[in-house]
Amino acid sequence: MTGPFVLDKANAKWMGVCAGLSELTGADVTLLRLAAVVSLFILGPVALLLYIVAGCIAPDAA
Repeated sequence: MTGPFVLDKANAKWMGVCAGLSELTGADVTLLRLAAVVSLFILGPVALLLYIVAGCIAPDAA
């Protein structure tokens, strides 16, 4: 862990949530994006809601 969670808009595909998590954890951003899509199929609208909430409340990287 390198610091607090922030959105990474420079490497974002949609809102920067997965890119920010990748920066925070050191995990591959492609794997995190794949996990987000799989969770969307498993959890449905709950996963989408959590993604949108994270994208709205997390600060942007400076």
